[in-house]
Amino acid sequence: MRLIAEATDDLIERLRRRDELTLLAIVQEHARPLYRAARGMGFRDHEAEDLAQDVLTTFLQTLDRFEGRSQVKTWLFGILHHKVLERRRALARESLNDPIDHTFESRFDADGNWARPPVDLERLVASHEMGQAIHGCIETLPDSQREVFVLRELEELDTQEICKILGRTVTHVGVLFHRARARLRECLEAQGWKRPT
Repeated sequence: MRLIAEATDDLIERLRRRDELTLLAIVQEHARPLYRAARGMGFRDHEAEDLAQDVLTTFLQTLDRFEGRSQVKTWLFGILHHKVLERRRALARESLNDPIDHTFESRFDADGNWARPPVDLERLVASHEMGQAIHGCIETLPDSQREVFVLRELEELDTQEICKILGRTVTHVGVLFHRARARLRECLEAQGWKRPT
């Protein structure tokens, strides 16, 4: 059951007062999805727990800046996004020359028709082995693609929410999501999960 959904004036007032029941409801409703999203973005259990706690701590520290222009969930996932970026700053920047472009182009013939049709992921996900294979492939995605894929497919956020959270355009989010799906198909096919002919 969703306890805290829309940011109403009453909710904002209770947050500013640091109402214990309201804050407890927010923690109970959002701690697990934040943890799941952090895990889906490639962080280990303890790192994901730390990130979820950091997000909730930051939320409490910045309550006075929450104006209710977005849902609490969107605000929290926005904080998660920034925390993830902070944790990844030490890593090398993602390569500008994405090797998936060549792989993607090789899937089409000169007339723009599929040379090799993509695997129907939705049908294959039903099996446990496929679920494990997909999880393993998700871990290989570049950070930005993994983040978009996790928010869209696992957390089921809509594109507008993802754009707000990541501070990116609809087009950029669409490209990242498309590339993530293409990489997942390639990874799964490399493991022998080919589309039945």
